[in-house]
Amino acid sequence: MSLAMREAFGKKLAELGETHPELVVLDADVSSSTKSAIFGKAYPDRFFNCGVAEGNMVDIAAGLATCGYHPVINAFSIFLALKGTDQIRNVLCYNNLPVVIAGAYGGLSDSFDGASHQAICDIAIMRALPNMQVIVPADASQAEKALEYALAQKGPVYIRLNRNAMPDLPSSKKIGTVCSVEGNDITIAANGITASFANEAAILLAKEGIKAEVLSVPFVKPLDAKVLEASVAKTGRLLCLEEHVLMGGFASAISEVFMKDGITCKFDAIGP
Repeated sequence: MSLAMREAFGKKLAELGETHPELVVLDADVSSSTKSAIFGKAYPDRFFNCGVAEGNMVDIAAGLATCGYHPVINAFSIFLALKGTDQIRNVLCYNNLPVVIAGAYGGLSDSFDGASHQAICDIAIMRALPNMQVIVPADASQAEKALEYALAQKGPVYIRLNRNAMPDLPSSKKIGTVCSVEGNDITIAANGITASFANEAAILLAKEGIKAEVLSVPFVKPLDAKVLEASVAKTGRLLCLEEHVLMGGFASAISEVFMKDGITCKFDAIGP
C-alpha cells in the first residue's frame, strides 16, 4: 500500500519547491488536511492561507501567475469546483493562466463529512471549461507525476486527488495510461482509484475464464483515446469505471471520442 495521495502530493510540493523557485502554494484553511502544510513549513514565504474563500483564492493565484509565479491551489475538490467556478472560468481559463488546481478529497473519499463534501460532479465541470486539462491519478506515484506534468504546462490544470492510501499500480516514467492487466475478452478502463478495484475484478473474472484487460486512464482531458481504441479493437467490449456521476465524466468523455472516431463495441459504465 502506498502513501495516501494527499501525503504524497504534499511531500512532492515541498520537494519541487527546491527546484522550482516560481512555485507558490495557496490553501483555503485546510492545509493540515490537504497536506500542503508540508510545503508551508518548508517555504513559509511562498505559502498563502487565503481562508475559507476559494473564489478569492483563485483570483489571488491568477494575480501571482501574471507576475511570473506558478501557483498551486490546494483545497477540497468540491469547493474548488463549485465555489471557485466563476473565477476559474473567467480569470484562469479565459486568460489561459498557468495555475494548478489540486482538488483534495475527491470523489467519495470525504465520506465522514457527508454528501456536502463529496465531489462527484467536479470532473464534468472542469472538463467543460476551455483551456483546462483534467487529470485523475490512481495512486500516490501518479499524483506526484501529475504535479510534475502540471508545473510544465502553460495553462490551467485540474488534478483530482483522493484522501485515502491506494495500492500501487505498475510504475511509469510519466503520467499517462497504464496497462496493469493484459487480456483479450473485455477492456476495463478505470479512472482514478477505481483502477485498483478493476485489478481485483480482473482476478475474479480470470477464475471464470474471462481475461480482462485493465487500463488505468488518469487523463480525462485531453483523453488518451489511441490506447483505449487499440484495446477495444482487440476485445470488442468496454467497461468504464469512475468515482464520478456518469453524466459528463470519464465515460462520457470516452463515448464522445469513440462516436467521433467511429469506434463501435459493447459498452457499459459504472459510477456512483
